[in-house]
Amino acid sequence: MRRLAQAFGAAMTVTEMLDAEYYAGGNPEAALRSQGSGIDPHVVQIAGCRPDRMGEAAKLAEAAGAAMIDINMGCPAKRVTGGAAGSALMRDLDLAVSLIRAVIAAVKIPVSLKMRLGWDAATINAPELARRAEGEGIAMLTVHGRTRCQFYDGKADWAAIREVRRASSLPLVANGDCASLADARTMLAASGADAVMVGRAAVGRPWFVGEVARDLAGRPKASPSAAERGSAALEHYRTLLSLFGMEQGLRHARKHLSAYALKSESPDAAALRDKLVRSENPREVESLLLHLFEIERPAEAA
Repeated sequence: MRRLAQAFGAAMTVTEMLDAEYYAGGNPEAALRSQGSGIDPHVVQIAGCRPDRMGEAAKLAEAAGAAMIDINMGCPAKRVTGGAAGSALMRDLDLAVSLIRAVIAAVKIPVSLKMRLGWDAATINAPELARRAEGEGIAMLTVHGRTRCQFYDGKADWAAIREVRRASSLPLVANGDCASLADARTMLAASGADAVMVGRAAVGRPWFVGEVARDLAGRPKASPSAAERGSAALEHYRTLLSLFGMEQGLRHARKHLSAYALKSESPDAAALRDKLVRSENPREVESLLLHLFEIERPAEAA
C-alpha cells in the first residue's frame, strides 16, 4: 500500500501502527510491518505506554532504516486505549511527554507526533500537548479533528485544528475525513495546517494521495487509467500473499479487495466484491480484479 501510494505521488507514507511491546519483543509480524524497502522517506509509527519499550522500539525502527519515527497518540480503538496507549494518552499529558522524551532520546532521526483534539469535548487539550511536545523536540505534528470519544462518528472538525496551529510553530498536518480534492483544500484553509494526511479514503485507491498532493501543489493531472488502477490492485494483492503467505495474506487482502471493488467504477462492483472477499483461489481473485478494472490479461508466450 505504501509503495503504491508513493509510486502514484504521495509525499510521505507511514506504517501501520506498531505496538511497541510486540515490536521490541521480537514479534515477526510487527518486524515485517516496520520494513520500508522501496519507500522514501520511510516513517515507522509506534504506540505504547512504557517509555523504556517505546525507546527500544524506536531504536529498532531506526536500525531497520526508518527516516522518522511517528508516535501514535490518536488511535481510539478500545484494545489500544484499554492499555493506556493511543488516544488514552490525551488523558495523561505527563505520561505522554515522558514517552516523547524517551523516543527522542533513543534515536538520532526526527520524531513526529499524531494526536486527536482531546479525549472528549470537555478536554480539548491538543494545543497544550502540542506546546509541550515542541518543547521536547518533536519535529512535526499531525492532528485528527475528532476527540477519542467520537471515534469516527460525525464530521472531523478541521477548524478546531487551528488552535494547534496557534499553539505551535511546528509543521502541522491535518487529518480526518479527507475524501476528495475539495476536502483537502478546505482542510488546509480551515485548519491553517501545512499538509493533509489521508487514511481511510486511500484504502481501495492508493493513487488518491498523489492526486491530492498534485492538486495542492497546483499541478493536477488526470486520474490513473483503469489499466493502471487494475495493475496496482494486482500488485497489491500479489505482494500481500508474497509477504504474509497464503493463509495470512488472504486474510489481510480482504479489506483491500473489498475497498477496490467499492471504490471502482464497475457496474458489477457489488457482485464482484462478494466474490473477491470470499475467494481463496488467487487465480480467481486475479481474474476478478482484471474484470473489475476492465483490463485484459497480457498475452501469454506461446
